[in-house]
Amino acid sequence: MQISFTFKKIDSSDALTSYTHEKFDKLDKMLDSHAEANVAFSVEKLRHIVEINLNCDGLRIHGKESSESMYSSIDILADNLKLQIKKNKEKLRRHLAGDKQSIKNIGTDLGLPDGVSESPFAG
Repeated sequence: MQISFTFKKIDSSDALTSYTHEKFDKLDKMLDSHAEANVAFSVEKLRHIVEINLNCDGLRIHGKESSESMYSSIDILADNLKLQIKKNKEKLRRHLAGDKQSIKNIGTDLGLPDGVSESPFAG
């Protein structure tokens, strides 16, 4: 995973970037292809905010988290991204498995005879 960092109103630190790499590299194992992430760190009064934009082969995930500690914001955001990736993978798996009904079969599933449409505008 290629990660780029942006620091707003905060000094950049190697400890923060290495911790972020460690957390988000675990997410890279869940993704099927190469991913790019843009991570922004900012501080507003007492809130430490972490934002991420993750792009991976058509998958775009945006996350934002704020808390009193930058490290806890990173932890919470990593957990949220993990859930979003799992949700997307499950959605793709269901779609590719063919669990969707065909449009042609909807009328017969409703108990309508062949050739009869549910729409009042059908002629």
